[in-house]
Amino acid sequence: MALVTLSLGSNIEREHHIRACLDALADNFGELAISRVFESRPVGFEDGRNFYNLVVAFSSDWPVARLQAWCKDLERRNGRRNDSPKFSPRTLDIDILTVDSLCGEHDGVMLPRGEVLHHAFVLQPLAELLPNLRHPVVGRRYDELWADFSDSDQLLWPIEFLWRGHSLPVSGPLSRP
Repeated sequence: MALVTLSLGSNIEREHHIRACLDALADNFGELAISRVFESRPVGFEDGRNFYNLVVAFSSDWPVARLQAWCKDLERRNGRRNDSPKFSPRTLDIDILTVDSLCGEHDGVMLPRGEVLHHAFVLQPLAELLPNLRHPVVGRRYDELWADFSDSDQLLWPIEFLWRGHSLPVSGPLSRP
């Protein structure tokens, strides 16, 4: 079983789509470790409401291609259009960040995802969820990478978020001290 980390984001009916995604992930993969939910301004475009972003970790034996297809299907089932521009509002955005320590292109997916090192809305929740885990390419722990992150233009703040009657974060057996 591989440790998979995903970045989730939404800025259209945010609560609904994030909850629907978490439900589908839990129903398909079982126990999840979930970061806090952060609100942030859109990155790369000005048009649109703020995003909710979080990181989820779980174990899976699925190959990368199957994971990617499942994530893209879930995005479509939640109203995401294939023809929408890259930098635009979205109902649900799911990105595979890591699959264990895989590096390079696997089934058309570049791992680890480059956004891990460049976007606060990915790195901060990842660093909080799995602080001692090391980035597969640069070899540094996520909490160290976050401590050294210097892009002060990327503002984000934690919010209260309920899922299945619990306030996030929900840490399962995958969370690490």
